[in-house]
Amino acid sequence: MFLAFNGGAALDLNAVEPKPRQWIQDMTWLNLVELSRLPAFANLLKDIPRKEKSWKRWFDSDAPEDNALPAPYETALEGQTFQRLLLVRCWCLDRCLPMSRRFVKEMLGEAFVNPVITDLETMVLQDSDPHKPLICFLSMGSDPTENIERLAKRRGLACGAVSMGQGQEVHARRLIAGSMAEGKWVLLQNCHLGLNFMDELFDLVTTSQNVHEGFRCWITTEPHPKFPIALLQLSTKFTFDPPMGVRAGLLRTYAMIGQEGEDQLEASSAVQWKPLLYAVAFLHTIVQERRKFGPIGWNIPYEFNQADFTSTMQFIQNHLDDVDAHKGISWPTIRYMIGEVQYGGRVTDDYDKRLLNTYTQVWFTDRIFMDDFQFYTGYSIPKAQTVEEYQTRISELPATDSPECFGLHPNADITYQTNNASAVLTTIANIQPKDSSGGGSETREAFVNKMAEEMLSKLPLDYNPFEVKELLQQLDHLKPLHIFLRHELDRIQRVISLVRATLNDLKLAIDGTIIMSENLRDALDNIYDARIPAMWKKVSWDSATLGFWFTDLLDRNAQLHNWLFHGRPKTYWLTGFFNPQGFLTAMRQEIARANKFALDVAALTNEVTRMSHEEVSRAPPEAGWDRKAGRLMEPPPKLLYTPFPVVHLSTCCSTGQAPTAPLTSATYYTCPVYKKPARTDLNFIFPLQLRTNRDSNYWILRGVALLCDIK
Repeated sequence: MFLAFNGGAALDLNAVEPKPRQWIQDMTWLNLVELSRLPAFANLLKDIPRKEKSWKRWFDSDAPEDNALPAPYETALEGQTFQRLLLVRCWCLDRCLPMSRRFVKEMLGEAFVNPVITDLETMVLQDSDPHKPLICFLSMGSDPTENIERLAKRRGLACGAVSMGQGQEVHARRLIAGSMAEGKWVLLQNCHLGLNFMDELFDLVTTSQNVHEGFRCWITTEPHPKFPIALLQLSTKFTFDPPMGVRAGLLRTYAMIGQEGEDQLEASSAVQWKPLLYAVAFLHTIVQERRKFGPIGWNIPYEFNQADFTSTMQFIQNHLDDVDAHKGISWPTIRYMIGEVQYGGRVTDDYDKRLLNTYTQVWFTDRIFMDDFQFYTGYSIPKAQTVEEYQTRISELPATDSPECFGLHPNADITYQTNNASAVLTTIANIQPKDSSGGGSETREAFVNKMAEEMLSKLPLDYNPFEVKELLQQLDHLKPLHIFLRHELDRIQRVISLVRATLNDLKLAIDGTIIMSENLRDALDNIYDARIPAMWKKVSWDSATLGFWFTDLLDRNAQLHNWLFHGRPKTYWLTGFFNPQGFLTAMRQEIARANKFALDVAALTNEVTRMSHEEVSRAPPEAGWDRKAGRLMEPPPKLLYTPFPVVHLSTCCSTGQAPTAPLTSATYYTCPVYKKPARTDLNFIFPLQLRTNRDSNYWILRGVALLCDIK
């Protein structure tokens, strides 16, 4: 079971058999190494290079789980669905859930794989009573309030609501007492903000006498570790995820418009009103649906809601009423209000703001009123007059949307499916019993003890502070880059010392020599689950798995060690530094001093070379822009990450002569560079200018970024 959930996450890439081909991803190869320990896959690592074309063809297919496996595995694994699932999980994580559904269907029956439709009325009648609350766990973009209130209205009941928070307990008590006596419904919203009241609520619903049979208590909450277990066990629990997709989102928006009557559709007499209303509804759906693609969709997942749509709709209505018929619509005004105020007011990341403004620039123009206008192929503005006509036309849209509908590459769907599968496997791993064995008769403690010994044997030696000081002086320790090196050495030494101390203490605690402290227990659990212990992560960096983190530790130390003992390297691994921005600043300082110009006019420049890291044979001379540098292009199917050539970074005086290649948006794309796949401000390093033969808006909608590390 360790393999099913964790794969090869615990393995060190440098300590296993090297992967035979570059097209196989590092994590995939580690998974296959782990899988080869099972008898059925003992020859797998030898079979892959022998029949590489067959494996590549199977891997590149749209649904590998439905295709025949390369020989001899198709025959050997016939009827062995779980073993086929393990193979799919190792090769293509994005297809793990479809294969899991097949396994569950075979083992338990079709009823366990069919989606469950949340029927609130059935739950009220069959799964609840006055002493049994109904708890809805909220997820982003879901709120059952409207559905609960609509159900209460249909059943002729009053439903009182209280949004929990500081000081709301008094109102909640009063509402519950009155509703219990009169048979009304109570809706307590956002109860994760009022946890102190939940124990009292448990006592109220379990001990109150003479409660009206019609009383029901509804609770909405986000998952919280301190939510009372007793209340959870007592209640009926459900989630309420709204339908996904552009079609479902547009239908939901026009259903809301329909509830307000046809007056809303006729709010303005301007002929532009209905097309603009539909365009805003389409934008509203797109910005919400784009969240599911993770960082490639939005760097930060924003919770756009109905209030954003309503306020935008109201502004456009007012603008059309006030517009001069001779001058026409002021598109810059509309784009600014949508991209900077109504929707943009929620957006905090600069590159997310750029993305939102790109949508407004592409869609909100005079072209929107042309007959051939399309948001994307098959997604045009309906010619309709009533809400029912709009809903009919919207119902004709595809049930599932290509990522290209959002401006993304089709490969983005692989990211979405991979994230879903990873979340499910992580959840399953988290709920595994902590006292289970690591496979066979090996206990958790024995497995972790073996891992600790292996890591200690590979851990670099401590740096001698006197030797470091002497070597830095030989390198000219007052130069900015050598001051930067000293800080990096201090930080890597802190990590090495902590890892060594933790592993040694953990071995002693497992042997019973010292007490197993809370930190050591956390380290034991995380190492067993192939995750990074919290105290290590606190002083170091994040990574997908413990194996990749430890490989990073060795590689980071190797770069700093070589710099210290052998002088400046020809190339620098930027994400191998704790503070990449500090490296760029030190570089700017050195160049500014050498060329005798002020630091505040030192501008960063970049040249994308044609070399890989291995091909760099000498340090680069000072140079300007290279007009023959490579261009951005679309990736082939299933290739999520494309290796980028070596980049030559330099600094020039921004008040001097202009660069030979003009940085216009038509020929260059300003590409953000991040340390890790999580595109947060914390991981942002700097922007690079990349040549392209497409308009930069195309790549903005694609969510193109450079990642220093994909692990």
